[in-house]
Amino acid sequence: MNNFEELNLNPDIISAITELGFVKPTPIQELVIPVLLESERDLVGLAQTGTGKTAAFGLPMIQKVDTSINQTQGLILSPTRELCMQIAKDLQSYSKNNHKIRVTAVYGGTSIETQISELRKGSHIVVGTPGRTLDLIKRNRLNVSKINTVVLDEADEMLSMGFKEDLDAILEGTPDTKQTLLFSATMPAEISRISKKFMNNPVELSAGTKNVAAENVKHIYYEVQARDRYEALKRIADINPKIYGIIFCRTRHETKEIADKLITDGYNADALHGDLSQAQRDSVMTKFRSRHLQLLVATDVAARGLDVDDLTHVINFNLPDENEIYIHRSGRTGRAGKSGISLSILHMREKHKLRSVEKITGRSFEKMLVPSGKEICAKQLYNLVDRVENVEIDESQIAPFIEAIYQKLEWLSREELIKKFVSVEFNRFLSYYKGAKDLNKIDKSRDDSRGSREDTGRRRKDVDGRRGDDEGRRRNRDDANFTRLFINVGSSTNLNPASLIGLINKNTKEKSIDIGKIEIMKNFSFFEVDKAFEKTILKSFEDTDFNNIPLVIEVANPKQSGNEGSPSSRNFKRRDSFKGKENFKGKENYSRLKNKDGRKRRENKK
Repeated sequence: MNNFEELNLNPDIISAITELGFVKPTPIQELVIPVLLESERDLVGLAQTGTGKTAAFGLPMIQKVDTSINQTQGLILSPTRELCMQIAKDLQSYSKNNHKIRVTAVYGGTSIETQISELRKGSHIVVGTPGRTLDLIKRNRLNVSKINTVVLDEADEMLSMGFKEDLDAILEGTPDTKQTLLFSATMPAEISRISKKFMNNPVELSAGTKNVAAENVKHIYYEVQARDRYEALKRIADINPKIYGIIFCRTRHETKEIADKLITDGYNADALHGDLSQAQRDSVMTKFRSRHLQLLVATDVAARGLDVDDLTHVINFNLPDENEIYIHRSGRTGRAGKSGISLSILHMREKHKLRSVEKITGRSFEKMLVPSGKEICAKQLYNLVDRVENVEIDESQIAPFIEAIYQKLEWLSREELIKKFVSVEFNRFLSYYKGAKDLNKIDKSRDDSRGSREDTGRRRKDVDGRRGDDEGRRRNRDDANFTRLFINVGSSTNLNPASLIGLINKNTKEKSIDIGKIEIMKNFSFFEVDKAFEKTILKSFEDTDFNNIPLVIEVANPKQSGNEGSPSSRNFKRRDSFKGKENFKGKENYSRLKNKDGRKRRENKK
């Protein structure tokens, strides 16, 4: 299809999008728009971010609005405030030649009264985040009982962010006769559940393959020792002087740490994470969108829904725990037909994760060598020369100073002047990378991946609980941000790292707690957690059990380890035959265990 006229869109819409620079429909637009204009069928659309989904569902929705009816006819749900605002802005642009159509965005982090005031004026289309939308429905300020179209945009991200219950509640209050449109980049099982529960025989349209990364993104990786991960990141930034990208980290702690290091080292960077207020978040995003920032260091949750064009790079400081998340990360570059690069910095123990990511994305990753100091200096030198060659000269502004400058520099020859001018900025790279080591030389006889500060404070799913000679290295990287806890169950009761993390998530109702090293012993275990959540975890595990064993969890004695000085197997083989309790942190814990067992036996007798 060559143009939008062939899609049977109204002339006022065609003229609006033509002024916006729309020329030819994208694949998802070409597939979806005719179906939505010609029928009322439910639809599931599969497409990556940046492929034009908003216009695919937005243009038909605008065309089908009846402006003679002053009520909400379309509802669009999106995962984040930023995406919500962007969709509303786009719809307003598409409908700018029909002044009767009103579009309202509703989202958290700002005054609900202002949004209620806008809804009172009447809104034909409402774009909202699930939480704020449900709040307005419960307050009877948003009436969804007569809408004819519901759109779930970035549905997989809304589910992964925990909006399942909100989505269910919103959809249950809408008419059975409505048209439901679901758009997603990946297709997890929950998407199928929603389509079966709330959709009627939907047509499935795909502008790609399920869970496959975008075609125009190049996927590469660098392999370094874990302690060199940050140094590799800096070299990647230096070898790409025009870089404009997002650096993804696993945790808020790591995000803040990496951003602070980059800023201290003179890079044009800032952080985006859950600890920022909405005003701080808006400030960071304004600077990033206007390119006053080159590098945005972010967690996956904080970056969801960001709509930023022309990113040159997505950098995975760590590979994500879930492979589908990689698809979302890499899809933030290479948008609107442009090319992009998704690169990952790995250490040796992450190679197996790379293979699983390659399998689910259907893309082969190219291994590249971390650039040397010499290569970086050459690249920076030529970049400086290009900037000088192409700089625009404001003759009127510089004229008053030219004569004095000539007099100051006239004693220099042409060659000397060029050398001195280039060296003003270039010398710092020469100085920094003088004698820089080769980061590609990896000592495979020593796995240092557990000894790096960059690998601490994360939610680990690949820890194995071994007690080998890494204890000394763990002590070297231990810091004041983590508390080491003891729990009275181990491998003999089928506890493993994954089930321990599940226990923490279940009991605390928190999914953002940073978890450090996990040591699974036979009859007990140790694990490290973010110190800020120490009291939360201790309280949440009161009166809980694991496989019918009452749990005891407490701060570990600094001397306790898996080998000695702890409630080891000789002291704690069975909860009802506790021996050597004088070695335990306090007799009160033994008494608490004994009392729990007594209560349980009495309850069973009853």
